[in-house]
Amino acid sequence: MSDGLTFVRTFDPAPITTLLCDADDNLFASERPAFEASTEVMNRFLARFGVTAPVDSEELRKRAVGKNFRAMALELAVQCRLPLDQALADGLPAAVCASTGDVAKGNALSADELEQWVREERERVTAHLAVTLTPDPQVLEPLRDLAPHYALAAVSSSATKRLRACFAATGIDSLIAESVTFSAEDSLPSPTSKPDPAVYLHSGQVMGVAAAQGLAIEDSVAGVRSAVAAGYPTVGNLMFVPADERDCRRADLIDAGAVAITESWRALADVLLLSAVPAAGTSLT
Repeated sequence: MSDGLTFVRTFDPAPITTLLCDADDNLFASERPAFEASTEVMNRFLARFGVTAPVDSEELRKRAVGKNFRAMALELAVQCRLPLDQALADGLPAAVCASTGDVAKGNALSADELEQWVREERERVTAHLAVTLTPDPQVLEPLRDLAPHYALAAVSSSATKRLRACFAATGIDSLIAESVTFSAEDSLPSPTSKPDPAVYLHSGQVMGVAAAQGLAIEDSVAGVRSAVAAGYPTVGNLMFVPADERDCRRADLIDAGAVAITESWRALADVLLLSAVPAAGTSLT
């Protein structure tokens, strides 16, 4: 793997004070083990409404990268034409709105039932990741080098409890405090998921970080779109992206608005710690 970082858009690092870090498959390789646990819950959720063709963990991972279980469950429910109660159907143009009879007979997905599935998935995935993830020096060492110079925060679609369990398992908890761990699932008045920019806007407001002062680091298209929509320059990180998906992901991250693409935290740290950053189009290896 090349340790290079390539700038694809003009970027001035001088105003940057804060690194806004996505978590899953950005700070640790959690996507595959997470979806191993999540897929079992998702298939039972679908079977509850008569969808008998199961999804496998790899299919779900590719479809859901950057999104949380709530968002993916709703997306699949809409795709499978499952009736949704009015509270869930609002804002989803393609949704099938359940009749009063459907809701009364339990033939529709209600907001309360969705919350039950979300909680179950969160508990299963959190427990699995807590015993699966381990510290990664290729992440920890660059972050430790960056920490004296930049504030570090986490901005994720995942629930806070899951994030903190992952941080404890990987040693990230010593670098990113809970007070600057922001979750689209439970840090906002209403849960959402990337690419909605709400969690980035919220984190910036809480920390007092203006758009020019924050640099987001994201591995997913949904994450890049979320950060860019909030006004933050964003680096696409391929470090934990499977080798056979990298070329496609690189192109997609650039299309989503990334200012640079890195293949490692070390490459990004080395560039940020320099006094001058190369102009757009320069490649460092």
